[in-house]
Amino acid sequence: MKKDNVIADKSFEFALNIIQLYKKLQAENEFVISKQILRSGTSIGANVQESSAAFSKKDFVHKMSIASKEARETKYWLQLLHKSNITNISVDRQLKEVEQLINILTKIVKTTQQNLK
Repeated sequence: MKKDNVIADKSFEFALNIIQLYKKLQAENEFVISKQILRSGTSIGANVQESSAAFSKKDFVHKMSIASKEARETKYWLQLLHKSNITNISVDRQLKEVEQLINILTKIVKTTQQNLK
């Protein structure tokens, strides 16, 4: 990864944290929401990586938009896990991190779209 690619670094670190959370949830026999969180939480970084190989600015925006949608889905699952009291595992850190990712991705998408006009 490039040192100056903040979103790539943050989304990769977030994916690693999500994998650790997934392992903890699995150990507590929480299988449904944990799988949803694993899928959407790791997909953010995968889409950010795909955007680096975009063949146009429009394609870049599309990939980053997908990453943003995955981040929002992850936030939903984390909030559901938190509010449902299915487990005592805290997801406060992950909620803060995903909020940061959403903010960064939204800014990237909006700025790039404005530059296309």
